[in-house]
Formats: sequence, structure tokens, C-alpha cells
Amino acid sequence: MLRELHVTRGIIETYFRELLEHTTVDVAIVGAGPSGLVAGYLLAKAGKKVAIFERKLAPGGGIWGGGMLFNKVVVQRAAEHVLKEFEVDYEPYGEEYLVADAVELASALTVKAVKAGAKIFNAVHVEDVVIKDGRVGGVVVNWTPVDMVHLHVDPLVVEASFVLDGTGHDAAVVKLVARRTGCCEVKGMGAMWVDEAEKLVVEKSGEVYPGLFVMGMATAELYGLPRMGPIFGGMFLSGEKVAREILSRS
Repeated sequence: MLRELHVTRGIIETYFRELLEHTTVDVAIVGAGPSGLVAGYLLAKAGKKVAIFERKLAPGGGIWGGGMLFNKVVVQRAAEHVLKEFEVDYEPYGEEYLVADAVELASALTVKAVKAGAKIFNAVHVEDVVIKDGRVGGVVVNWTPVDMVHLHVDPLVVEASFVLDGTGHDAAVVKLVARRTGCCEVKGMGAMWVDEAEKLVVEKSGEVYPGLFVMGMATAELYGLPRMGPIFGGMFLSGEKVAREILSRS
């Protein structure tokens, strides 16, 4: 006989077991967008304990809407290997570009990251960071609905050896650390220039304060780089670069 109580207990017991297991991790990734999912996949695949915190219900960041709600995205040839790694179908468009289905891409990135061992906690808001002895050592988390309705509910902490800001246009974690430490000036991203944006976002992604890495559109927001619209190769390569840098250290 199926019982409502067993359904409830099954959800609570398994969720809280996983939550407890991830109160200390090797890498805490804030934002389950394209750079966060690529980085999370590569790090988890290499054996790192990874938790990804996504404030919305659905992982995938800005992928789902494609360009102006046309659910197609463009990826340059330089990032073709990422599409192949995640088993995403695509078709060529001219010499330079590949076109993929946005829904398939967001889904594939999410599934592969989870299957590799990265744990995604959705509807979780990162409201602050832990800083000790001049180094970021974790994230301060609460439920997104608590933040949305401004309830006075104290958060909890997840310890992490490294924290990655993959929050996109918000650059939320970098802004927190900049305000706390004065480490850097968040310049705000510039006007669209696809070629420069795609190169620079990869070039500039990396550690901005001990223990804190920036990637994806958060990099553009931090350094005042141009925006790039619905082309995603730079996001993939940015997450890949940061993952490799962390793996080279540990």
C-alpha cells in the first residue's frame, strides 16, 4: 500500500542526508548557469566534492531563452569539444558557428554535471561568504523564498576550499567580497561586442581574491567587459579554465 507519510519521509530523509554531506565541500559553485555547470562537471568528474547553489528553481541560467525567446543558441567552433563532451546535438552555421537547441543544451549540462557527482541545491540563495585570515572559506546560504519576502531568518554556512562566482550579470559573490574587503572594483559590463567579449571573458576568468574565482558573465560584470548575447562558447571555456586552475592546485 502506498502511504503519503512514506512519500514525505522519503523526501525529507534523502534530502537532508545529502545536505549534511555537503556542509563541507571542496568547491562551492554559486550559480548553475553554463559556466557553473561546466566547471562543476569537470571538477566532480575529477573527484572533487562539488555543491552548486542555484537561487532559481531551474538550472541552466540564461540558456533556456536562447535569443529573444528563440530557443536556439550559438557556440563558436573553439568550444565544439564542450558540446561533444556533453553529447549535445548541433548543426554548423557558416564556417565559424554551431547552433544548438537551448532546451537540450541546458538539460544536458545539468544532467551530466549531476551524473558526474556535482550536487545541485536549487532555490538556495547565497547571501554572504565566510572570510577568515584573508581567504574566502565558504558560503552563507538561505532559501530563495526567504530572501524574496525579506523574512528575518538566519542563514546557515557551507565550508568550501574554493568558491566560484557563476552568478552571471549579477556577479553577486564578487560584489559581496568587494564590499567586505575592498579587493576590487566591480565596473559593470559594457555594450555588446561579441568577438572581444568571448575572448576576454575567458582570458580574465580566474581568482580575484584568495579562495574566490570568477567566471562567465560575472567576469564581464567585474572587469567592465563587453556583453555578448546568446553565444555561449566563452561561458563554457571560462568554466573549463577555472576548473583546470583549481585542479592544478589540489
